[in-house]
Amino acid sequence: MAEIPEFTTRPELAGTFGMVASTHWLASAAGMAVLEQGGNAFDAAVAVGFTLQVVEPHLNGPGGEVPVIGHDARRGETFVVCGQGTAPAAATVEAYTDLGLDLVPGSGLLAATVPGAFGGWLLLLREYGTMRLRDVLSYAIGYAESGYPLVRNISLAIAGVADLFREHWHSSAELYLPGGGVPAPGSRFANPVLAATFKRVLAEAEAASTDRDEQLEAARRAWYDGFVAEEIARFAATAVMDGTGERHRGLLTGHDLATWRARLEVPTTYRYGDLEVCKTGPWGQGPVFLQQLALLEGYDLAAFEPGSAEFIHTVTEAGKLAFADREAWYGDPDYFNMPLEHLLSKDYNDERRKLIGETASLELRPGRPGGREPGLPGFAADRYARREGEQAGDGRRPGNDPFGIDPATGEPLASPADAQAGRGDTCHLDIADRWGNVVTATPSGGWLQSSPVIPSLGFCLGSRAQMFTLDPGLPATIAPGKRPRTTLSPTLVLSGGEPCLAFGTPGGDQQDQWTLGFFLNHVHFGMNLQQAIDFPAFHSAHFPSSFHPRDAHPGRLDVESRVGDEAVAALRRRGHEVQVQAPWSLGRISAVASRNGMLYAAANPRGMQGYAAGR
Repeated sequence: MAEIPEFTTRPELAGTFGMVASTHWLASAAGMAVLEQGGNAFDAAVAVGFTLQVVEPHLNGPGGEVPVIGHDARRGETFVVCGQGTAPAAATVEAYTDLGLDLVPGSGLLAATVPGAFGGWLLLLREYGTMRLRDVLSYAIGYAESGYPLVRNISLAIAGVADLFREHWHSSAELYLPGGGVPAPGSRFANPVLAATFKRVLAEAEAASTDRDEQLEAARRAWYDGFVAEEIARFAATAVMDGTGERHRGLLTGHDLATWRARLEVPTTYRYGDLEVCKTGPWGQGPVFLQQLALLEGYDLAAFEPGSAEFIHTVTEAGKLAFADREAWYGDPDYFNMPLEHLLSKDYNDERRKLIGETASLELRPGRPGGREPGLPGFAADRYARREGEQAGDGRRPGNDPFGIDPATGEPLASPADAQAGRGDTCHLDIADRWGNVVTATPSGGWLQSSPVIPSLGFCLGSRAQMFTLDPGLPATIAPGKRPRTTLSPTLVLSGGEPCLAFGTPGGDQQDQWTLGFFLNHVHFGMNLQQAIDFPAFHSAHFPSSFHPRDAHPGRLDVESRVGDEAVAALRRRGHEVQVQAPWSLGRISAVASRNGMLYAAANPRGMQGYAAGR
């Protein structure tokens, strides 16, 4: 069992003016600068979001997506911004199976959906911000134009795909292999083409009108129905090497971009004690967090010892049940009658809880909400049907995507041989201002290692379509105009109708496992934000990954070594296949909080780039 530390890697910040926490110090500094200039939390979030696209290109980019959850104190309104792009109109099951595919590739143009991040950030700025586009985009333009210091993992990411760039993705090689070599960690790196793209969007917006909102609409048009869309469509029509080992054209067209809009939604909520926990809809995995809470409400969690084998076992087994329901029931609710009310109901989870025993389950056990029969994609059903004692293997298939899955992030690797090389990961940000506004967002996609750079724009498309299944008739089956079931999962918590906590992490399928541990540490064991972040983390790899090649490791439980040998031995006796990871390797949580007239913030030391700022 791990003891609650008095020493923390950083202080829990406290103040009254404003707090910004994100996965990169330069982005947090940009957000704080916006607050200092009189902007609100939403203005700052947009500045942070665009800055992250520049300084963390291995973790997100302009071709990616973003879900946002916010609370506007002025309106007393809690909302979700869906900046998740949809599948192209040509993206039918047959479009892939006719190519001989049984999975959507994990890289290349076939995996692209509409890049939703730009529209999502603009919608947030227009509806809830106060500043002009120039005020919040200038930081990203400055870093793209003048350069920023490369963190080590960017260099490792580029090194992991350098041969691919040289042999096949020449536009990526031109940008990311200056002089033919991998840029060194700490070196100053610029992306002048991306800077020019942003500057042209801004110029067209400001030429269209002097009105702020009209400028934002003109910028949106430039991106989705103007020169950016034209360049994306032109590039998507070319054939490039992808994870199949063959060259394929993309399916994305200018019409797909022109007909897409970011949109506002009502959050999915769950009452946990005196707290109201807010997540996205089931087009993201966010409700999994809520169902885990519903399952765990049957236990006196405060009586457990944090970090103990009993605690880790109970939380892990509850997670297996909630994620099994994700696999069977989650998808775009515009296309499927999602039984979310049943999945979060007391009666349903009281019955599901009875499946949690003293030993680790090796099955994938989706439930029957409302009496409906679950369906699973073939890669999920087959994986758990293997004979008892059969070795899991490495989940690789000949000719499939060369990227493995990083246990520290849950997302694709550029080099399966090195768990630190080239993470295809995600970003996160949390902001609270002095007026009571709070916002949390998890930008991702458009990774430099996921698709070739569009040479005229300076960024690449995303690969989120890999999260669809090609099995027909399921909630997550690919279809034109449909949102993929993503892993991106920010969290906002209300107390008495007011925001009291916002948090999130990169990490794919692990996001709603690592953040659950953080939340329980904070709520039940009295840890402050930084203590809860620093505390040893764990997660299950039991259920199918959302990323190509959709592998699973039934019974596998990853824990940081700091949980201690005693807990590891006890978990193994319970039947878990425990994989001990490096002591500071799992998760990159950041958080902000508001209570008793004070604002608080904390950020993760893991990865050595997240930072919080505030006063």
